[in-house]
Amino acid sequence: MSVMRGIGLKVASLAVFLAMASFVKSATTEVPAMQAAFFRSLFAIPVVVGYLLSRGELRQGLKMVRPRAHLIRGVLGAVTMMLGFTALSRLPLPDATAIGYARPLFIVLLSAVFLRERVRVFRFTAVAIGMVGVLIILSPRLTMLHGVPTSAEKFGAMAALLAAIIVAFIQLHLRTMVKTESTTSIVFWFSVIATIVTGLTFPLGWVMPSGWIMVQLVLAGFLGGFGQILLTASYRHAPASTLASFEYTSMVFAILVGYVFFNEVPTWMTLIGAAIIVSSGLLVIHRERQLGLSAERLKKTLSHL
Repeated sequence: MSVMRGIGLKVASLAVFLAMASFVKSATTEVPAMQAAFFRSLFAIPVVVGYLLSRGELRQGLKMVRPRAHLIRGVLGAVTMMLGFTALSRLPLPDATAIGYARPLFIVLLSAVFLRERVRVFRFTAVAIGMVGVLIILSPRLTMLHGVPTSAEKFGAMAALLAAIIVAFIQLHLRTMVKTESTTSIVFWFSVIATIVTGLTFPLGWVMPSGWIMVQLVLAGFLGGFGQILLTASYRHAPASTLASFEYTSMVFAILVGYVFFNEVPTWMTLIGAAIIVSSGLLVIHRERQLGLSAERLKKTLSHL
């Protein structure tokens, strides 16, 4: 197992996903988020199929032991994608990225509620600190302390937060899925089901995109599929507990991309809130290592996000 190679693949996947998010953010100035989600899902399928064929795993990818579990994962994933793209269309890229960092915090809380996992004082304190960071980022969008927030900002902030909560539910669901379903099957059928679900939104306001917007939508799909492959491959070379810490490098990418391509400068509130969330997330990761959480279980769970 080459740890450095795994770290490189993880960071590369984050860069690819940020590039995808940038194309989506640009495209959603013209098309609705649900339409962008359809293209993201549809054009990821050829990439995933090509990857499975190259590894001789296509037949395994088509096999479903529990179709209902795949359906739940696909529907929730499609909803999360549409919410995430809605947030991208209404918030600065660093803000949407930072709010997404709340996912591990919600996982801890939901694990305690639904899986009856014991949350000790250390982890509970880390989660509480992280929630303070989330509130700091959200506060300008939801209060009048920093001027009057627009309806778009409010909606975008709530969409980003709801997406983070649903992703936490998906992670819990994946913990049960990986007991019977293969990695390739989960990846393949998610793309297919998400395409169908997002395609059902066609009557709800889709528009005919211009040429350049169409190119961006297609590229977003290809990059989404490619990023998923890089992410999955990274867990073959390094433990998930090691790679988890590098998730937060995406904030650096988000700030750079937001500034260069969208003329977005993160506020101090965003930077402070993000720093608090990152710190709390790292505390949770450290605690999981101390408790001896299985890296293999994390690998199977996180590789499908």
